[in-house]
Amino acid sequence: MKNNKFETISNLFEGKEIRSVWDQEKEEYYFSVVDVVSALTDSKEPRKYWSVLKNRLKKEGSELTTKCSQLKMMAPDGKMRIRDVLDTKGILRLIESVPSQKAEPFKLWLANLGSERIDEVFNPELAITRAVEYYRNRGYDDKWIKSRLTGIVDRFKLTDVWKENGITKNYEYGILTNEIYQEWSGMKASQYKEYKGIRKESLRDNMTDIEVALTDLGEIATRELVKEHKPYGLKENREIAKRGGRIAKNTRNDLEKELGKSVISKENALNYKYLDSSKLHKKRLDKGKENHTDIK
Repeated sequence: MKNNKFETISNLFEGKEIRSVWDQEKEEYYFSVVDVVSALTDSKEPRKYWSVLKNRLKKEGSELTTKCSQLKMMAPDGKMRIRDVLDTKGILRLIESVPSQKAEPFKLWLANLGSERIDEVFNPELAITRAVEYYRNRGYDDKWIKSRLTGIVDRFKLTDVWKENGITKNYEYGILTNEIYQEWSGMKASQYKEYKGIRKESLRDNMTDIEVALTDLGEIATRELVKEHKPYGLKENREIAKRGGRIAKNTRNDLEKELGKSVISKENALNYKYLDSSKLHKKRLDKGKENHTDIK
């Protein structure tokens, strides 16, 4: 697993710390199973509790145990040690498997979430309303929201023409999207996210209006070029995606020449920052040493 970043997620599970590892390549979090078990139960030996639970789940034929991986995480003594971890879906399934009163609020939340999604199948407008309310709560104005929803529809138009021209796999869509980003911004989508200090968050939701416009231009240009030249398969479509991204690049160059500065911004819409747990742990150790000296 490459380019992992370690961080501690605090203020979850009644203030209990849940250690996690961010896999930049997969854009996925992996959480410490023992930490979650400790937070959800009153067990004084969460590792032993997890060991017993894991054996029970194995006997029941649960796929949860096969989804469990092992990664190095920061231990209380400051050393990196191997720990059982699960991704977000795995952790939610784990919560459903823990027979504890503390897990009940999470189970109720999951049940309500499932009910909401079923309602949206019968009435898709509910999903759109939920998205609009989410953006409003995040401080986006209605003009921005309308533009964002239009951009989502335009994105579907692009993937539709790709599909018509031999692109069927998810990773292929990702490769083509990266070609557009790479051409006009000089970065793949994952690199762009890292530059802006975001992870699972939407890249477009954290762009300036200029960055969004350039992204839209690159995708719209690619779509029209695909419709005109009819490339087929990944190789031919990659060349067209590069050409579409180059059109946005030319626009960027012209604008930056007039402005005298780069339009690529580190600005994001987050009201929080990610912490590197190795640095955070070092600060705690240093603070502990200071307190120990004061006691003496």
